[in-house]
Amino acid sequence: MGGSTVEIGISVVPEAAGAERAIALALEADRAGLDLVGIQDHPYQRRFLDTWTLLSALAPQTRRVRLFPDVANLPLRPPAMLAKAAASLDLLSGGRVELGLGAGAFWDGVAAMGGPRRSPGEAVEALEEAIRVIRLVWSGEEGAVTFPGRHYRLEGLRPGPAPAHPIGIWLGAYRPRMLGLTGRLADGWVPSQGYLTPERFRAAADLIDRAAEGAGRDPREVRRIYNVSGRITDGAVGEGPLDGPPGRWVETLAGWRLDLGIDAFVVWPAEPAPEQVARLGEEVAPALRGA
Repeated sequence: MGGSTVEIGISVVPEAAGAERAIALALEADRAGLDLVGIQDHPYQRRFLDTWTLLSALAPQTRRVRLFPDVANLPLRPPAMLAKAAASLDLLSGGRVELGLGAGAFWDGVAAMGGPRRSPGEAVEALEEAIRVIRLVWSGEEGAVTFPGRHYRLEGLRPGPAPAHPIGIWLGAYRPRMLGLTGRLADGWVPSQGYLTPERFRAAADLIDRAAEGAGRDPREVRRIYNVSGRITDGAVGEGPLDGPPGRWVETLAGWRLDLGIDAFVVWPAEPAPEQVARLGEEVAPALRGA
């Protein structure tokens, strides 16, 4: 948490009508030296491309940026198949895939696609099972593996292929049970500023830290990846903490990193244009890393 060089990336909206723009933003992030490209996952949204298909299309067009679903909709993506897809894309991209994972939301949309409608408790329970299933599929075990879960089962599955690198499982979590699960089992935590303000971030992070310690883990094993939003300007300052010139961005993000122990920022550009991504990579990221 805050120990190594801070990472910075962007989130791309998978608009089907704006597919060319989504690809252009990701390519600019790669060219500008950013670290991450995330894509939200709402399969029931008629305007959106399938997130995993878009990630797979971006992988061969980029060279260094890491790709991840921000976050994958677990109720509509069976974990064994999700693990297989992530490992496959990690191998094909040279180890540039991470796995953001969510317990589910917008249950009417999930049910409309034939997915389960889960209670909050069931959603957390299913997510915990899914993490264990995914890691079994990635394990590289030569023999068959079994998992007798309530929501997910493996019955004599032969795992493989193993991913090219240890893929991080980053959970989108806000409520106490989800935060506890993050601390016990996850590799990272990826909340969004719109749902968790910086003022509330520390209290949520403390729940993760206590859960990690209770599970015998070092809390620093759980990376903090914060989804934020703003617009880079030539001087004008808006109402939001990230509406202003690059210097304001650097000051704000460096403060959050120091105060909240954030390891990476994923920016959802309020103005989704390649020029904004270029400025983020060329004017904000280097100064933030130096700060």
